[in-house]
Amino acid sequence: MTDSVAAREALARCDWDQAQLLAADAANPELLDVRAEAAWWLGRLDDCIAAREAAYLLFESSGDLLSAGRLAVRLWEHHLMKARPAIAGAWLRRARVALEGQPESGELGALLLREAEMVHGRGDLAAAEQQAGDVLLLSRRLFSSDLEAEALQTLGRVLIDAGRLDEGLALLDEAMLSAVEGRLSPYSTGKVQCSMISACEQLGDLRRAAEWTDATLRWSERNPRAMWPGICRVHLAALLQQRGDWKAAEREARRACEDLAGVHVPNAAAGWVQVGEVRRRLGDLVGAEAAFSKAEELSGQQSAGLALVRLAQHRLDAATALISRLLAEQTWNSLARARLLPASIQIALAAGDLVKAEESTAELESTAVLFRSPLHEASALSGRGRLLLARKDFPASCSLLQRALQQWIQLEVPYEVATTRLLLGQACRGCGDEEAAVRSLAQAAEIFDRLGVAVATPPTPPTPAGLTDREVEVLLLVAEGGTNKHVSQVLHLSERTVARHLSNVFTKTGVESRTAAAAFAFEQGLARHGRTPAR
Repeated sequence: MTDSVAAREALARCDWDQAQLLAADAANPELLDVRAEAAWWLGRLDDCIAAREAAYLLFESSGDLLSAGRLAVRLWEHHLMKARPAIAGAWLRRARVALEGQPESGELGALLLREAEMVHGRGDLAAAEQQAGDVLLLSRRLFSSDLEAEALQTLGRVLIDAGRLDEGLALLDEAMLSAVEGRLSPYSTGKVQCSMISACEQLGDLRRAAEWTDATLRWSERNPRAMWPGICRVHLAALLQQRGDWKAAEREARRACEDLAGVHVPNAAAGWVQVGEVRRRLGDLVGAEAAFSKAEELSGQQSAGLALVRLAQHRLDAATALISRLLAEQTWNSLARARLLPASIQIALAAGDLVKAEESTAELESTAVLFRSPLHEASALSGRGRLLLARKDFPASCSLLQRALQQWIQLEVPYEVATTRLLLGQACRGCGDEEAAVRSLAQAAEIFDRLGVAVATPPTPPTPAGLTDREVEVLLLVAEGGTNKHVSQVLHLSERTVARHLSNVFTKTGVESRTAAAAFAFEQGLARHGRTPAR
């Protein structure tokens, strides 16, 4: 038996160390490719890249353009995992040069499919659908199960983003069936399973995501490969975080970060985002900011969670600027924007910007209808309830928040259940139903206590004249004799923002001077309601 055959057999039985030992001939491109594949599964991505690049050069120089093109496609993927998009793009262009004009093949199909994914990422859904559909037809002409399953999942994700959920999910289910039947290679199996779970998370289908995450994690642990378990743990951490098992969520997320360090940079960053979300919900703003910073170091991207940390730190201008920029970066992907909109609503309401809050709420409602997502519907109901509460429409707010509460309970998301109960308590108080308010606030406090949230105080009673909490903070500091500059320093706002809040205070209270505004604050007994400026 030749070394090449023996090495390939070692790969087939997942004996990566033996495969590497048998693939020691650096002058043989076939063996270099085996060595690269074994290194990839062992999580040694730098070694994998070095071996594949050497093999590519040997294939290219020998005129084996089909093999060279195949390796160029894989190198595109490897460099993306290392967060090197420019180098990755160069390798994909090399693959195009090598395979253009070649007969139909699995290698050509893999290239076309990756190009379809790039087009999808740019938001050209029609072109991505056409190209992925072409690859699907090609895969069936070639009788390639791997290429067919990967084309099904790519096309399914495109259709989901286009709002054609039933068609998209049907294609993903078809791809998953091939995976669970054992008809696919380990690589294609992992790719299809991860895509299905990501789609479930994107749509807010938490139960379906939990089922597939559990099945995929069991599969990955039966097959000791370095990368897939790490990616599965990122998904598992997200689900555990939603379910309120924050200790387990952080443990899985941190383990995923360790598994994926230097192997899959985008997913390692996603792991740190999950750590940050857990820390933020626990009230550990320092820990949350540190985790979000690690994610940013890896991916170069910030998250909505960091914007909410800025809000909790009373850095309203920073929170507003960050969430606005994140939304501006998502120009076409409605589902990606939907993950940002709840934070946008909270931040806009804290800033007293009811127009922006309305825009974000309306967009979230439209997305929930388009994608028929229970999670996005619950988020939209909560957002509308918050907005109505800010507008002092307490009866309507109570009604919507009650509906939101029922949705969150069905979804089994305890943090959102507790948050909604807080809002509902405030709305009930505004309606004059103090008994219901006290009951709802007590239930919220009980859930927060069980989750381990550091601070879970009930909201204060409604303010007079329709003032927002931030406007009250500005008013109290002005009543103490503070200048706009002093108020801006205390509340970490710009002087322009302070002036806008003060103008709103004058309009709402019907006064025309700082002295009259101070008198209004005293007459209304705002300090007696426990409202003090955030120092």
